[in-house]
Amino acid sequence: MKKVSILLAEDDPNLGQLLKNYLSVKEYDTTLVTDGAQAMKVFRKEKFHLCLLDVMMPEIDGFALAREIRAIDPHIPVIFLTAKNLKEDIIEGFKSGADDYLTKPFSMEELIYRIEAILRRSSKRTTDAAADRYTIGKFNFDVTKQLLTIQDQSRKLTTKESELLELLCRHRNEVLERNFALKSIWIDDNYFNARSMDVYITKLRKYLSRDEKVEILNIHGKGYKLLC
Repeated sequence: MKKVSILLAEDDPNLGQLLKNYLSVKEYDTTLVTDGAQAMKVFRKEKFHLCLLDVMMPEIDGFALAREIRAIDPHIPVIFLTAKNLKEDIIEGFKSGADDYLTKPFSMEELIYRIEAILRRSSKRTTDAAADRYTIGKFNFDVTKQLLTIQDQSRKLTTKESELLELLCRHRNEVLERNFALKSIWIDDNYFNARSMDVYITKLRKYLSRDEKVEILNIHGKGYKLLC
């Protein structure tokens, strides 16, 4: 079986080598780079299953790097590794396309848990989403291709956007419980993941705004409701 390939961008050489060695012991094929420009160069040449990105890096910071990576491959999972733990930084991270966010110092066991959880979700999307389609007002949503289409315009959704929209579609005109959505997609319903979901809900509202009859409502104390 082919190993999972990870791009690790960490400008602290000691921490970077420690992480690379640990991931290798866990049988992950890990490529270590020490700045954002080098990471982008390697990413364009090689195929990876997941990216671990430090935020504070020379040349290109982690947030900008994630946006460039997402422009090439909107589906590849991205985890930020950072000492920055302000709410604004965490929200910016998720806006940049992060699937998860680990604040330093973190345990190696937690890192592996997060990686495995994200890879399980990615694998589940590949195997379970066989030609699922939804009509959302004037929109057509192809879950397999992660395409949201209205008239002659299509938008390629990220994996997180697609997963959340699919959950909303499955519970259309009903309340999608907040904790259920968090545990289904993010595995953990902690504060940071909850804020991440808020960011993605805002993005989906923007995408769906071309049909005024489609709404995603906040149901106070419960969750969200897709009306269409």
